Amino acid sequence: MTKKSISVVASMGLLLAAAIWGFAFVIVKDSLDYIGAVWMLAFRFTIAALALAVIYCAKLRTLTRHAWLHGAVLGLYLFGAYLFQTIGCGYTTAGKNAFLTTIYVMLIPLFLWVLNKKRPAWYVFACAAMSLTGIGLLALGTGDGGAVNIGDVLTLVCGIFYAIHIIFTAKYDEEHDPILLTVLQFLFAAVFSWIAAPIIDGAFPTGQVTNPRVVLSMLYLGLLSTMVAFVLQNVGLKYLPSALASLLLSFESVFGVLFSALILGERLTMRMGIGCALIFTAVVLAQTLPELAKPRK
Repeated sequence: MTKKSISVVASMGLLLAAAIWGFAFVIVKDSLDYIGAVWMLAFRFTIAALALAVIYCAKLRTLTRHAWLHGAVLGLYLFGAYLFQTIGCGYTTAGKNAFLTTIYVMLIPLFLWVLNKKRPAWYVFACAAMSLTGIGLLALGTGDGGAVNIGDVLTLVCGIFYAIHIIFTAKYDEEHDPILLTVLQFLFAAVFSWIAAPIIDGAFPTGQVTNPRVVLSMLYLGLLSTMVAFVLQNVGLKYLPSALASLLLSFESVFGVLFSALILGERLTMRMGIGCALIFTAVVLAQTLPELAKPRK
């Protein structure tokens, strides 16, 4: 394949990953009627970890102690992100859940400012202000008296965990095989989920594990939304510029709202639509302006 063909295929792969993740918001919202949020995480991460472990079984034997430790750290942050996102989805709409999650794009440069003592460029603050305005319009535009519900807050907390997870993933990827590190973080996220599920959700959902609807949903979340989408993301990041890759992946929020409207019948008010547009524009600018600002060689 030519370089151009590889770029096209990689781009299509990232859009597919974004669509898979976008549809996952619908699956999660529907599944919460049948199974607890943390049990859902336990199933999806276990399925993803086992599936990838079977494929990379031989390589797992070569992992060092540091790799396991770093995998545990990433697994903890990943678990935290999905925990707040999934529980939050039960109290807000799937569309809002999808868009509010993208706050992590704004948080990453701000967190790096604290960690590296390097002030972000001016456009980061401009994009953050635009995103916060959009969040206000989206979260307060539900016609419920202008109150931010607990689901919106939990989703925003999820964005904090995603930002930290991405920062540490970039750091640890320099030391280890990214795919093997993905297997480890799925494994540890599953362990944390199994530990937390009985505490948060109660007894094991024996009556639901044989429910065909639940089984299909967990297979979708485990195999497609967790395993396949993460692999597509890793491959795409290898063959495409980071700005373009991030832009394509940001369509997750658009797909989330689209599928939520088509399948769940969720409605957006004009105010919420403007909020979504502001958030999406801020995300796109935050991901493309750094590349445009680089001096041309």
